[in-house]
Amino acid sequence: MARREVTLLSWIVETGEARLLQFAEELLANPKMAEAFSSALQRAVKTKGQVDRNMQMVLGLLNLPSKADYNRLLSKIEALQGSLVNLNIKVDRLLAERERPKPRRRPPAKSEPSPS
Repeated sequence: MARREVTLLSWIVETGEARLLQFAEELLANPKMAEAFSSALQRAVKTKGQVDRNMQMVLGLLNLPSKADYNRLLSKIEALQGSLVNLNIKVDRLLAERERPKPRRRPPAKSEPSPS
């Protein structure tokens, strides 16, 4: 029974999607509707930009970090992390060289003058 409900529900959703798509195509086929939709979208984008700027100003007044501040800090932390990894690799190399026994050098043999 539950399986039939899921199938029925999915059929309703698919039918709704198809009809909605058909409705949107018919609506946007009308040039006046397409222009109205386009201008509404442009106004929405402009308004979102204004809201973002105002929110950043409010966060600044409250001395709270904005998303831009967070991203700037994140990039600095990632750069520091990269530097720490490089330093760690170099320290490991130095420690490995230090632990490796160094071959002893023999002083050059002194050549004694031959008794002639």
